[in-house]
Amino acid sequence: MDYEEMNYGSLSREQQLNSSLAFPILMRKVYVWMALALIITGLSAFYVATTPALLSMIFANSAVLMGLIIAELALVFWLSAAINRLSLVSATLMYILYSIINGVTLSSIFLVYTAESIGSVFFITAATFGAMAAYGYFTNKDLTSWGRMLFMALLGIIIASIVNIFVGSSGLHLLISYAGVIVFVGLTAYDSQKIKLLMLQAPDASESMQKLALMSALTLYLDFINLFLHLLSILGDRRN
Repeated sequence: MDYEEMNYGSLSREQQLNSSLAFPILMRKVYVWMALALIITGLSAFYVATTPALLSMIFANSAVLMGLIIAELALVFWLSAAINRLSLVSATLMYILYSIINGVTLSSIFLVYTAESIGSVFFITAATFGAMAAYGYFTNKDLTSWGRMLFMALLGIIIASIVNIFVGSSGLHLLISYAGVIVFVGLTAYDSQKIKLLMLQAPDASESMQKLALMSALTLYLDFINLFLHLLSILGDRRN
């Protein structure tokens, strides 16, 4: 099913009633799954950061770290591509596994920044994310036009980040961080509105619709993580 082509107006009265009942269920699942992924990622990162043997195994061996990064990217792309073929249980397990791997790779921030600044930036991120998600959810303004602009800006950030790997410019790194904050603040509002509209059009709370909610949670989770990392790059206190 192409979820974006669903039309609420074409549903029968009974289907519309099912849809209205399904909406709060699906939206709740979106935010519960997103929060679950953040908790798992945070706990995984903290556990690795406080286990010297794991830190040494992962970050002293570039092959292990590269393998984790590749596995992380492959898993999220595979989950997105295969979601219609997977059961809800399988998709949820893959989602949890991705959250764990992401936490393992993100444990490196504890080597770079102080724990206090990581905590404070996390709460700043949560407040910013919450405000923009609420804006996207409640605004009557159509944010569709934001999508293309934000995607092009994100592509520019990715290209600039790759270039800076070889250039190593601190100025460019700071510019990328500020641009990243702007882009992911915008994406949070855009994705929040898009997800709301998708859930409003869901005909029921069937397994296929719950898988849509799971993928929506993944989208918001990635918005939060990227916003957090860019804010940390700007506001975080580095270890001496």
